[in-house]
Amino acid sequence: DPDSGDNGLLLYSLVNNQMNEFDIDENTGQIFTVSVAGKAGTFYLEAQAADQGTGRLTARTTVNVTVDPSSSNNIVVVVLNQKINAVERNIAAVKRVLEGKLAWTVYIIDVYSNEFERKARSSTDVTHVKIIAFDEANREVSAEDVKRKLREQNSNIEIELEKIFSTSVTAAIEEAPADSATPELVATIVLGVLLACTLVAFLVYVLFTMKRKRY
Repeated sequence: DPDSGDNGLLLYSLVNNQMNEFDIDENTGQIFTVSVAGKAGTFYLEAQAADQGTGRLTARTTVNVTVDPSSSNNIVVVVLNQKINAVERNIAAVKRVLEGKLAWTVYIIDVYSNEFERKARSSTDVTHVKIIAFDEANREVSAEDVKRKLREQNSNIEIELEKIFSTSVTAAIEEAPADSATPELVATIVLGVLLACTLVAFLVYVLFTMKRKRY
């Protein structure tokens, strides 16, 4: 079967990705935000799927991502006792852990440090991760519900994160002052989970067709 073994293993990537705003899970093809604070508009990302067989085949498609500047009170900040460069390097895995334990779709809005991260990206052992969650009906989950679920799953989340960072991890919730309702920039990923799956299916179909023609 030409689609078995390495031929059936697809890895996804963003082609010529010079932006720090987005990344892609190489195993699932799901596109997610890394940091879109202060950004708005439509971004055009070129995604690629490649098999791992002999005579490697690839397929590409363009994904339009719209960042909508809107006010939201449902952003929650999770504070990790890890260096910011380590968190950014493992942000896809962190996202998967949060989604798995919260049972909602989680978008990463921003990853930052309280100190001058540009000058000391590896010196601060505290990193803030801004998230917003959506339920199965694609509705924003209230910040209170997200915080409640984070507290309930705190031990399980920390155990899974320790597997990622190979060290002891604490995941705390940052409690913002009651009067600091500053509007945040919320990234509305138009493709969402369903369209991300559509992207994956499209690339798989293209590669499958190319393989059949080759054989």
